[in-house]
Amino acid sequence: MIIKGVVIHGAQLGRKMGFPTANIDARNIRVDNGVYYSIVTIDGQTYNAMSNIGTRPSVDGNTRLLETHLFNFTGDLYGREIEVKLIHKIRDERRFESIDQLKGQLKKDASKCNLEPK
Repeated sequence: MIIKGVVIHGAQLGRKMGFPTANIDARNIRVDNGVYYSIVTIDGQTYNAMSNIGTRPSVDGNTRLLETHLFNFTGDLYGREIEVKLIHKIRDERRFESIDQLKGQLKKDASKCNLEPK
């Protein structure tokens, strides 16, 4: 599935955990919640990425967002349109008891994404 959207501001929790994300409002996106290996295209350039779509039960639980961490990217994407191609689901979205547990799982998820070919 390909999702296009404008990057909006979030709570910047991903940045604090070492996984800054580009966030897109996902209230009207029809895809299963979960963590996905993805590829992001910005101005014709592609990046391996890790995306979570859902309500983020460990930190919010209400607002449905598509949060995407782009590997090997630096820069400001706020207000820019990006294209996120969800390649395959890594795991279901779930609640973690602590931010440290969430951060540990993100590292495991990222290792799975980095093994995928671009």
